[in-house]
Amino acid sequence: MKKIIGVLGGMGPEATADLFLKIIHATPATLDQEHLRIIVDNNPQIPDRTAAIMGHGPDPLPFLVDTANNLIKAGAEFIVMPCHTAHYYYDNLQKCCSIPILNMIKESARQALEDFPNLHCIGLLASKGTIAAGLYDRVFNQMGVQVFSPPGDHLEPIMKVIYGVKEGRPPGELKPLWMPVVDDLVQRKVQALILGCTELPLAIDPTEVAVPVLDPTYILAQRTVEYALEKD
Repeated sequence: MKKIIGVLGGMGPEATADLFLKIIHATPATLDQEHLRIIVDNNPQIPDRTAAIMGHGPDPLPFLVDTANNLIKAGAEFIVMPCHTAHYYYDNLQKCCSIPILNMIKESARQALEDFPNLHCIGLLASKGTIAAGLYDRVFNQMGVQVFSPPGDHLEPIMKVIYGVKEGRPPGELKPLWMPVVDDLVQRKVQALILGCTELPLAIDPTEVAVPVLDPTYILAQRTVEYALEKD
C-alpha cells in the first residue's frame, strides 16, 4: 500500500509548493491514479524560526505540533517538513507525533556522501538560524565532512535573498545578492554547495555556480516518494 504523505508547510508557501511539485515529478506515474496522495497543511502563521532561535520571536514548536496533528487527523501516515530551520525543533516535534517525520537535513547529508564519496569540505548557504544552530555542521561533522558557511558580513545578503523569495521578487533581482557570497565559498575550495534553505533553490541557478549544487528540497522529494512506496 502507498503511504499517505503529510506536508507540514507554509514556511514559506512557495517553498511548500516547490516540494509538492518535486514530489509529483519524482513519482513514477503515467496517469492520475498512480500518483501519491499528499495532504498539505500550508500554515504561514507558524512563527519565524530564525527569529525564535536568535531569541527575538515566539516559539514555533506549539504551532508545528498543532499543524502536524492536523495532518495526522487528516490521514497522513508520515510527515515531511520543507523548512531547514524548523528542523531545530525536529526531535521535540517527533516526540509529539505518532507518525514518522523524515529529516531533510540527515537525508541531504546522506545524499551528499552518496553523490560525492570523497567529500571532505562542503559549502552551506542557509538562514542565520540554521547556521547558528549548527544543524548541518553536526550531521556532516559526524560523517567527517567540514562545513563552510558564509562569514557574518555575508549572512545578511543571503537573508535578503530568502526573504526576497518570500516577497515574490524575481530571481534576477536577487542574483547580485547571492553571487558574491557563492564566489567567496568557491574560492575557499569547497567541493560542493548545499542550499540549506528551501527558498534558495527558487533563487539560485546551479548552472551559474562553479561547483556542484545540492538541492535538499529535491532530495527530500525523492526520499518522500521512496518512503511512500516502500513496503511495510
